[in-house]
Amino acid sequence: MRRLLGAALLTLCASWSAAVCAADSAAALAARQAQARKQQAELQSRIARVQKEIDSQESSRRDAADELKTSESAISSIDRRLDELARQKHDAQADLADIAGETVEQKQQLAQRQSELADQLRAQYASGLSPWTALLSGDDPQVIGRELGYLGYISEARTKTVKAIRNAINQLAQLQARSEARNKELEAVAHEVQTQKKSLEEQKQERQQVLSKIESQLKVQRSQAQTLEHNDQRLGKLITGLDAAIAQQREAERLAQEQRRAEAERRAQEARREALERKREIQRKQEAARQAQIAAQQAQEQAQNKQDELDAKKAREQVERARAQARAAEQAAREADKAKPAPAAQAPAAQVGPAGSGLKKGLRYPVQGEVQGRFGMGRPDGGLWRGIVLRAAAGTPVHVVADGRVVYANWLSGFGNIMIVDHGDKYLSIYAYNQSLLKRVGDIVHAGDTIATVGATGGQVESGLYFEIRHQGTPVNPLLWLGH
Repeated sequence: MRRLLGAALLTLCASWSAAVCAADSAAALAARQAQARKQQAELQSRIARVQKEIDSQESSRRDAADELKTSESAISSIDRRLDELARQKHDAQADLADIAGETVEQKQQLAQRQSELADQLRAQYASGLSPWTALLSGDDPQVIGRELGYLGYISEARTKTVKAIRNAINQLAQLQARSEARNKELEAVAHEVQTQKKSLEEQKQERQQVLSKIESQLKVQRSQAQTLEHNDQRLGKLITGLDAAIAQQREAERLAQEQRRAEAERRAQEARREALERKREIQRKQEAARQAQIAAQQAQEQAQNKQDELDAKKAREQVERARAQARAAEQAAREADKAKPAPAAQAPAAQVGPAGSGLKKGLRYPVQGEVQGRFGMGRPDGGLWRGIVLRAAAGTPVHVVADGRVVYANWLSGFGNIMIVDHGDKYLSIYAYNQSLLKRVGDIVHAGDTIATVGATGGQVESGLYFEIRHQGTPVNPLLWLGH
């Protein structure tokens, strides 16, 4: 009975301890989850602030470029207009010179015609000839005819001279009008030239301001270009650290698995030992019951040999007591066997999340898009490409190229939102410039799963995905691993 009571107490204590441990583990797990959610919220807030700053800087840079384009286009238009005005001024001045020459010529012709008309009038006056005097002279008709013919010639010549004088006067008036129009045009051209020159000076000042702004931005960009190498070194250090962490984690998992296996084996041996002891205890109790039964049989035989009835009664009582003891021993053995815990089965080793078994060629592209920045080629801002850039629209899903486990998901200077997946056998795939990261560290992913969306983080101007493959920490050409 004492043994049964002790076994029951031990079972109760073990159950209570397991419940308390489970409660403690649940509380600790809940606390860790709350802390992880808080850290994730803070990280997302920091990423949002950085993304906002990057967008603001890129917008300012584009605005400055647009302002420079507008200013330089305006300067070009003003220069072109000034050149046109210069040609117009030259043409107007040449035309005015022609007009002045024609005016002098017309004035000379007018003076000549006026002199001819005066000569004609003086000659006619001096001769005293007129159509009426010729008709009334009474001379010979032939003489009168000749005089009338002569007067006709004089009249016709005078008429032509008057017409020539009128034409000369009209030509002078037209030349004067043309001269006045050209002078007004020259005044307008001169005024517009002054206006355009003033606008040109303003545009040049504005262009100088824009150039100063862009020069300041170029200095910043050159500084950023100098940090590209540092960013690449930072990524290399991160990859090296991740490789070491992955190796340490796998070693820790292996040791933990061996420890669990050893603990399971120890528990199995303990269970077998306890089962053997229970079996021996049952055998001892069965042997005691058998001995008691033999003693009872012997007592019964002795009672039968006794003639005295009292002795027979006592013998029967002894037999009954022996049988009762045997039954009690058997009952105790059965209860002890029920109270002992069943042998524990060997606990299976904890399964470690798969990290893949390396990479095979012919992988699916993480996104569909134009390949830019090819592996090993020179970068515009210095250095060499260690991966490729796939141009795609912002928000395009990014797919993991093979099975694996996420070992890094965070923001990294020069790479923006970056995710690194461990595929096993010391192969890593890297996805950078992402707009958002859809997986967390420790998540198991399978080939084709959406793990992020395309963006332009890390100071990029155009949206796209930066993709790398590394083996033993060294970059390899991704195009040799991706399918067509």
